[in-house]
Amino acid sequence: MHDLNINALPYQHKNLDNWRENFKGVQYFDEKNNFIITGAVDDIWINVDTEELIVVDYKSTSKNSEVSINEEWQVGYRRQMDVYQWLLRKNGFSVSNYGFFVYCNGDKSQDRFDNKINFKVSILKYEGNSDWVDDSINKIKLLLDQDTIPEYTENCNYCIYLNDMNSVS
Repeated sequence: MHDLNINALPYQHKNLDNWRENFKGVQYFDEKNNFIITGAVDDIWINVDTEELIVVDYKSTSKNSEVSINEEWQVGYRRQMDVYQWLLRKNGFSVSNYGFFVYCNGDKSQDRFDNKINFKVSILKYEGNSDWVDDSINKIKLLLDQDTIPEYTENCNYCIYLNDMNSVS
């Protein structure tokens, strides 16, 4: 926080332990669709100046290049942050549009392992956008209520996976 000039502190809340736990997490009941949406956050900070909550997500990898959250395959990471921000807002909290990914990159340059991994830690600022979440939940509900399976599409990763699996069988 200090290195990024963020005037924030770790957030303290009676539900924080539940919010961090898988299958509990931050929860919101969407009455329209009869869904309970949950997300288990890694960490939450509070901006001392604005009193907005800041969502923080921890990631780890081991690669030679610098880490980022801008790769196409990382869209899930970005959506995850968007949903966490959305959930907290739905629960009445004031939430910053900015969140942070604390990314730990394992150092591969060492000659020996010796039961120790050194990490380079990068803190990556991300401007969230949860405008898409409500619409996606509505589309999910419509899809689940259909009587038929959706048609194959070229841009559906699940369709591509099933097609590839069927071609090997």
